[in-house]
Amino acid sequence: MYKYHNLNPISKVGLDEFTKDYAPVSTPETADAILVRSAAMHEMEFAPDLKAIARAGAGVNNIPLEKCAEQGIVVFNTPGANANGVKELVIAGMLLASRDIIGGINWVQENEEDGNIAKDAEKAKKAFAGQELQGKKLGVIGLGAIGVLVANAATHLGMDVYGYDPYVSVDSAWRLSRSIHHTTNVDEIYENCDYITVHVPALDSTKGMIGKDALSLMKEGVIVLNFARDVLVDSEAMVDALVAGKVKHYVTDFPTPEIAGVKGAIVIPHLGASTEESEDNCAKMAVKEVMDYLENGNIRHSVNYPDCDMGLRGDKTRILVLHHNVPNMIGQISAVLAKDNMNIADLTNKSKGKYAYTMIDVDSEVQEGVVEELKQIGEVLRVRVIC
Repeated sequence: MYKYHNLNPISKVGLDEFTKDYAPVSTPETADAILVRSAAMHEMEFAPDLKAIARAGAGVNNIPLEKCAEQGIVVFNTPGANANGVKELVIAGMLLASRDIIGGINWVQENEEDGNIAKDAEKAKKAFAGQELQGKKLGVIGLGAIGVLVANAATHLGMDVYGYDPYVSVDSAWRLSRSIHHTTNVDEIYENCDYITVHVPALDSTKGMIGKDALSLMKEGVIVLNFARDVLVDSEAMVDALVAGKVKHYVTDFPTPEIAGVKGAIVIPHLGASTEESEDNCAKMAVKEVMDYLENGNIRHSVNYPDCDMGLRGDKTRILVLHHNVPNMIGQISAVLAKDNMNIADLTNKSKGKYAYTMIDVDSEVQEGVVEELKQIGEVLRVRVIC
């Protein structure tokens, strides 16, 4: 029986994916896996039996990834599960920035007791006039799950779409509309696009990427959208650009003291993935990832260990070794098994940065002594046996 703990409320639709072999526990100390959404985990101490953490969402800045990796705890996220919900809000953000819908609604509320409101609205509406999306140029920076959906949707709105992503995956490339202009120079987007939306992860190389230099290249009256991470945009530089009129509107899903209330900023309270469908999809994916790892040892969508898949375990005994990515690990592991006359039926090894993962199918039972010998190999972080 496997045990799991929900650190945050998790969609029942997702939890229903668990089979009868899984049971919830009220505290994380006895859990094999933790499901989490936004709860802060950096100060948590992890129990020795904890094997996996699954974030029902894409961002993992609330999880200590390095600490988990060093303890042999695989951290999963659910990329793409909430992509449609975010895509729809990005499109809504473009419309809000193009047509002064908010100003018009506020006018109606302020004049709700006006007996001639219908007639007066005809006079007032010119103050809320805007522009159409059709025919405008949209630059999409980052062509992952969300960026591809936004780019494709914008083409259906009649926009001229430019896409930039030096690391675009084969899967994303296949799903990208052929009508999208793929550029290898992000400056082309800054210089030519009327709307610019950013969809990249928060890395050291991307933090503050929309800063003073990038803004200086943009067209006068550009509209910038950020539904990815607040740190991608230099708040001080953006405020200056809004005040100067360089940026007509900055639409963001991340309220911060620097940007909230600034004229021209349209600030949404982090609603990107706040739909029932997104929460259900993220929970379902997180549960499936956890089950596949605990039952088969397969890793898919990990953020601190390499993805590695040997399919269903079948009738084989599967040995799983999480270790540092150093030379001669396979040789040392194989030597331990050979010493105990264990035959390797299949083996896969993958690495990701300083960490690596080795999966081995053997034809016989694994004695406790073998597990202890494997644990004694230098740089080994955790050994699991599934039988």
